[in-house]
Amino acid sequence: MKIEDANVNRLQAYYKNTVVPELMKEGNYKNINQVPKIEKVIINMGLGAERDNSKSFNLAVDELALIAGQKPVPTIAKKSIANFKLKEGQKIGAKVTLRGKRMYEFLDRLLSVALPRVRDFRGISPKAFDGRGNYALGIKEQIIFPEIKYDKVERVRGFDVIIVTTANTDAESLTMLTKMGFPFRK
Repeated sequence: MKIEDANVNRLQAYYKNTVVPELMKEGNYKNINQVPKIEKVIINMGLGAERDNSKSFNLAVDELALIAGQKPVPTIAKKSIANFKLKEGQKIGAKVTLRGKRMYEFLDRLLSVALPRVRDFRGISPKAFDGRGNYALGIKEQIIFPEIKYDKVERVRGFDVIIVTTANTDAESLTMLTKMGFPFRK
């Protein structure tokens, strides 16, 4: 069952050829469909500070599109909040949902290129699971991705990466993500 197709990313091939057999043995799964896998990756960028400046908002959305490889969808305020000077229907952020090939390409770039470029990087926290096997990761600077040209950056922005898995527990998800190469702290 070796996968060496031009349409398959190297991280996806590694998952199917190496991680799945290891998890089948360790987890005593009877069926290959019981093995946890990554369903989707959601990248969310809150742009509350840029909500009044459309040029800055569009620059941030373009940067998110470069990082994700897919056009983001603007997130819109559901109701008005006077204390935050927020009006209903106002654009307050952008998000992208990645699945399939694009998801694996993004995760591959995140693990092999972007995370090693983080200053004083000691690994990602193993405590950011939600109780259902999904993992949330906060990125403080978009400039760790090589697609972003430092000269063109208006200001440094952060974003969230949520990895949605089919794992039933956090322990199953942690085991799978560790085997896939996620650099968790000890």
